[in-house]
Amino acid sequence: MKKYYVTVNGKKYAVEVEEVKGDLVIPETSKVSANTEKLIDNTEIQTKVEEPKVVESTVVSKEPVEGEKIECPMPGTIIRIPATEGSSLKKGDVIMILEAMKMENEIMAPRDCKVLSINVAKGEQVNTGDILAVIE
Repeated sequence: MKKYYVTVNGKKYAVEVEEVKGDLVIPETSKVSANTEKLIDNTEIQTKVEEPKVVESTVVSKEPVEGEKIECPMPGTIIRIPATEGSSLKKGDVIMILEAMKMENEIMAPRDCKVLSINVAKGEQVNTGDILAVIE
């Protein structure tokens, strides 16, 4: 067993590390939060916080529209909306593309129809059950 002394946020801790051959050992530790970390050779790891991205909304319909609602099947992000309000679609035409779990999922017209409203914008986060579009 090897013993190390680690300083976190100005407080010194004694840490014992045991070498185990062949198996992964996950040590039990108390939680410590810090903005940066120091490696054993005292080099710092820089952390970077990115500004949140602003997505411009392109939603046209603000009022509820009567018709068949197309609901979101799973949480994800809308990455493309090839259909537009007023467009006529055939059964199987793509209304929009939802990215979920790093996969692109096509939201398709269930039958020949006309798009009455698109209720989401490209880049928008959506959840299961959200109304994505309304068709005639």
